[in-house]
Amino acid sequence: MFESVQGLVDEHAQIQERLADPSVYQDQGLAKRLGRRGAELNAIVETYRRWLQLQEDLEAAREMAALDAEFAQEAKDIEEELPVLAEKLRRLLIPRDPNDGRDAILEVKGGEGGEEAALFAADLLRMYTRYAEARGWKVEFISSTDSDLGGYKDAQIAIKGEGSEPAEGVYAALKYEGGVHRVQRVPVTESQGRIHTSAAGVLVFPEVDEPEEIEIQQNDLKIDVYRSSGPGGQSVNTTDSAVRITHLPTGIVVAMQNEKSQLQNREAAMRVLRSRLLAHQQEQIDAANADVRHSQVRTMDRSERIRTYNFPENRIADHRTGYKSYNLDAVLNGELQPVIDSCIQMDEESRLAALGEED
Repeated sequence: MFESVQGLVDEHAQIQERLADPSVYQDQGLAKRLGRRGAELNAIVETYRRWLQLQEDLEAAREMAALDAEFAQEAKDIEEELPVLAEKLRRLLIPRDPNDGRDAILEVKGGEGGEEAALFAADLLRMYTRYAEARGWKVEFISSTDSDLGGYKDAQIAIKGEGSEPAEGVYAALKYEGGVHRVQRVPVTESQGRIHTSAAGVLVFPEVDEPEEIEIQQNDLKIDVYRSSGPGGQSVNTTDSAVRITHLPTGIVVAMQNEKSQLQNREAAMRVLRSRLLAHQQEQIDAANADVRHSQVRTMDRSERIRTYNFPENRIADHRTGYKSYNLDAVLNGELQPVIDSCIQMDEESRLAALGEED
């Protein structure tokens, strides 16, 4: 049982040896990748060693049980603990998303519903910001296009897991948030008190550690510059500082306009483009690999409606997992973890079931 774990134990030892070499840190990208993989293996190695130790303890306790009743009780306790530990190890061995340990770039976009959708997009951005702060993560504002009433037509933030275990990276938690979020409430623009339904889209991409990770040919880029604009379309800049970059092979388009400098907007756009290309590459790998079991709660269909926020009932419902609670006000204030946990649990269960089928 768990014979394959020894290879991971050996890999963990090799990584720790490399991380002890000061020369590794001359390449920060390499050091970060090694640290992320090492942290990912830590829990597996520690649990496996504990499982082996318990088996030895059980054998010793059984041998001594004939001489001392206390050892018989110890053997019984170990027999109860071993299956629990084995299940924990089995879950740790579920194939992971290779980007789980990364930081993330999160985008929100107002969808159907006009100004109300833009205001809801701002509510979602605030929810993610407060959730990140509660986790001890750092939030960096990248770009936004404001609406007339103070919402966001679109906005982008980077979330970095400073001080957190890389194995429990930002992307590992937030990747389930991608999709369409629907809101039901009385808009501030509604004079009759009628409940309206509108929506906002959320996109989550893994952050690229180093620019060199993603090779981008200059000939593959179409770069346009234009004047940035504010709410209602009015110009807020008299120079062509806004930048739109199109990656021709994939059709991915990124636009930035918040910085006054064209160079700064271009750097921000390239940062987001690299993250989108990293996600695109992983999608292609998954699609090409016939053995990959796709998550039931995280698909690449960004038009999928994943959640409803009902203000009159103070209710939040996740349509993928069946999660429902009546503390919407708390969730919007950053208490998002139970919702995310329901996604993680369902994802793990589906992956475990897939492993069982393969066995």
